[in-house]
Amino acid sequence: MGSGVDALSHHWSVAVFVLVVLGVCAAMLGVSALTGGRSAGRARNEPFESGIVSVGSARLRLPAKFYLVAMFFVIFDVEALFLYAWAVSLRESGWTGFVEATVFILVLLAGLLYLWRIGALRWHVPPRRRPREH
Repeated sequence: MGSGVDALSHHWSVAVFVLVVLGVCAAMLGVSALTGGRSAGRARNEPFESGIVSVGSARLRLPAKFYLVAMFFVIFDVEALFLYAWAVSLRESGWTGFVEATVFILVLLAGLLYLWRIGALRWHVPPRRRPREH
């Protein structure tokens, strides 16, 4: 039992933080329940955005190209974040870190060249050629 009290005495700030966070969450939920609106008007359940009442369906069919470009952006953005962290610690990492970053960049370039080669970065698809009829 003594070890539990010792652990709590060493980590009292974490316990206080958890209690404060739970208290703030409870306070926010309680205040919103007390002060929230309770009217059930006719237009209450209608979607309303930017001062304009919605017209038509909100379901749009987007081509897969939009999602592909978004995935490429996220992948290369995260990799740029890794390179930024490497650049900040350049002096500490030395030549070993430089070689590792160079290999990392070469792998990225290989992936980018592959995507370019297979046509994944082409936005519009060229029309198909029809075989000539003789």
